[in-house]
Amino acid sequence: MGILYVVPTPVGNMEDMTLRAIRILKEVDVVLAEDTRTSGILLKHFDIKNQLLSHHKFNEHGTTAGIVARLLAGEAVALISDAGTPGISDPGFFLVREAVRAGVEVQCLPGATAFVPALVSSGLPCERFAFEGFLPQKKGRQTKIRSLADEERTMIFYESPYRVVKTLEQFAEAYGADRQVSVSREISKVHEESVRGTLAEVIAHFKEHEPRGEFVIVLAGKKVEKTEN
Repeated sequence: MGILYVVPTPVGNMEDMTLRAIRILKEVDVVLAEDTRTSGILLKHFDIKNQLLSHHKFNEHGTTAGIVARLLAGEAVALISDAGTPGISDPGFFLVREAVRAGVEVQCLPGATAFVPALVSSGLPCERFAFEGFLPQKKGRQTKIRSLADEERTMIFYESPYRVVKTLEQFAEAYGADRQVSVSREISKVHEESVRGTLAEVIAHFKEHEPRGEFVIVLAGKKVEKTEN
């Protein structure tokens, strides 16, 4: 029986690619990519001459059965996304689930994930946290935001440059403008930046400086009121 390798790829800096990830991508029978054009650039950079097949959220329900069959027949398959670890706000979960159900061995390599450096460098508590990924764009968005009002753990969200200010304003309205937040963009890239402060302060910053790049919002949880015995 084959092995399904889930292989993280750099979120920006190519030097974040691990030696093991390069070896696996060279050795497997086929590499599944979210976007073959994007991943083709990555493979060329590391001189990986392997077959690329398209596997993304729009076709995964149609392609997964065939991939699992190849794994059961003994082939080794690597799954990558455009950046970071597949399955974390990226395609991957469905294939991993079906492979596990079929009894296929699944190995996920450690590697790049955008939210980890954003969380650790935020200065907010990171021993316990809630990863929320992308909020719903329309339906259910406000309901989701309200449902987190009593969350005491540090919360992590992914956001695009086009909605980041709107999202921060919605957080300020729901949780108070004085809630602490750290907003990181372009992690590991040339223009990497983290803006920290209250929601009001960070909103003001990005209203003055046009948001660019992909964003990770790290938001403080609700403060626990200490009671005296």
